[in-house]
Amino acid sequence: MPEDPQLDEEQLPPVAFSTITYLGPVAPHWDVAWTDGDERVIDEFRKRVNARLQLLPVHDPQFRRNRERVNRDAERERIELVWDLGYDEEAEESAGAAGRS
Repeated sequence: MPEDPQLDEEQLPPVAFSTITYLGPVAPHWDVAWTDGDERVIDEFRKRVNARLQLLPVHDPQFRRNRERVNRDAERERIELVWDLGYDEEAEESAGAAGRS
């Protein structure tokens, strides 16, 4: 049976898995670790992530925009990402929203 050319890329399985960890306020700020899948894909991805995030601590306003770019890049490459920012993002967002209310 021929493959459906309309197959959405989102339905394809990830080719690699990676964890991006915030190391702290002193550079280098980030570690991009291969956790599973094609390690060569992560090696190339790591170069692009470091170019976007290398000098950005997690609380820099530019970080949020660059993080979204990294996420889109990972989706295109079919890399499943886990972000470890050293804190609970959901709790911080709800605390920030409560403070703005």
